[in-house]
Amino acid sequence: MKVLSTSAVALLGTALAASPCVADALKTHRIPATLAVEAASEAVASCAKQNYRETAVVLDADGAIIAVMRGDGAGIHTIDSAHDKAYTAASFGRDTIALAERKSEIGDLMKLPHLMFFGGGVTIKIGDEVVGGIGASGAPGAKLDDACAHAGLAKIQGRLK
Repeated sequence: MKVLSTSAVALLGTALAASPCVADALKTHRIPATLAVEAASEAVASCAKQNYRETAVVLDADGAIIAVMRGDGAGIHTIDSAHDKAYTAASFGRDTIALAERKSEIGDLMKLPHLMFFGGGVTIKIGDEVVGGIGASGAPGAKLDDACAHAGLAKIQGRLK
């Protein structure tokens, strides 16, 4: 009888101590594929007008690829570089050109895979929410890659809701 009452008390205590856990689903925004393609295309076109052979990659906030556009003549390495710039911008929630200025503070994080602290990665936001990143690579300089990525974002920014 003592075992039964001890078990009953333990069961009752567990039932009373465990509060019901109710949570709403997280509300997030996603970049539509059509807008991602437009942004990547505009980034590449913006650089092409300046005779730069550019690649642009658009990722969602989780780092998943939405769109990749490799411009005519862009080196194969620019695909990975653009991806990693977009990934870094989305992950840190800051443009990579700003992060590059703080390399000395970042230290060992630079050793993590897919992080690239060079200009050309731009955070995509809706309000304060990071929804992705666009990375551009192939122009002869980080500031030029950054400008091309910003051109891609500017093309779609007003339609992100």
